[in-house]
Amino acid sequence: MSEMTEVNKQKLIADLKVVVADAEEILKATAGQAGEKMSELRAKLQDHLTSARHNLAEAQAAVAERTKQVARATDDYVHDNPWRSIGIAAGIGFIVGLLIGRR
Repeated sequence: MSEMTEVNKQKLIADLKVVVADAEEILKATAGQAGEKMSELRAKLQDHLTSARHNLAEAQAAVAERTKQVARATDDYVHDNPWRSIGIAAGIGFIVGLLIGRR
């Protein structure tokens, strides 16, 4: 999972939030259902949801921390190498301009 891009991680977190919300909705909808087996299933699902929420919170914190680290590293690089940064930005702008001009 360490090779996942930040965008993929954000998408995974968003998808898991939807799954957790749907599962919570199922729990609420079946709250009136009687039976020992149903009660056991609801309790088990509730435990898994609690664990999933905790893991999601940890994943979000990790993604946020990694994003801050990358931003700090980029900021440090730009401050340490302003002319090189300008040259890189100009080169990227030139390439993008060429690609757009081909259309």
